[in-house]
Amino acid sequence: MKKSFMLGLILLVLTFSLAGCSNSITNRQTESSNAEKTQAIPPASKASQANKEGKNALVVYFSLPETTNPDHMTKEESNSTVIIDGKVLGNTQYVAYLIQANTGADLFRIEPKTPYPTEHKKLVTLAKEEQQNKVRPALAANVENLDQYKVVFLGYPNWWGDMPMVVYSFLESHDLSGKTIIPFNTHGGSGFSNTINTIAALQPKATIVKNGFSVSRDTVQNCAEDVASWVKELKY
Repeated sequence: MKKSFMLGLILLVLTFSLAGCSNSITNRQTESSNAEKTQAIPPASKASQANKEGKNALVVYFSLPETTNPDHMTKEESNSTVIIDGKVLGNTQYVAYLIQANTGADLFRIEPKTPYPTEHKKLVTLAKEEQQNKVRPALAANVENLDQYKVVFLGYPNWWGDMPMVVYSFLESHDLSGKTIIPFNTHGGSGFSNTINTIAALQPKATIVKNGFSVSRDTVQNCAEDVASWVKELKY
């Protein structure tokens, strides 16, 4: 069954548009190399406006929906996606948007320079090979003006009990010293595995929040209130 639902006024409104290639950071939003833009309008009672309070937060995430077509999905495609008003989002992408909606943080999507395949068997095979060979895929873009951020929410799916190797590429090419890193992830049953400790090892001069947000792909479509409560507990 496809994970499809309509958002009411008590949740959030997401609007998508395409623009020319850019990776610059605006006042409210970071554009990734594919010029993805999103505007999220959270309920006023839940928005803490982290950036307006001087916390200068950035939501960095990697997400790979295995299709952009909301119709006639395979089981694997459905497992990797959430559908909102007919638009397809990756599971981790959806959680990233919810965090952005509740914090007012900027967004940056991690993308490999050479796109991953979306055909399921090819993708899982490549992901395993990258992990076994400790591959560090080249990034399509880096975060500009990273110094302005004090807090980085870092999101990723659990692939083969670990972070995707492109997330390693991000962590090894961006110095997050002195910042607070708050992990979140989506998974098929393995939770965070050992990834929070891995992040701490890769960024030893950052503060790593152990109370990350982890959600199963089977329930991610229903996690909006849980994300809002988690962000509130973190005081963002």
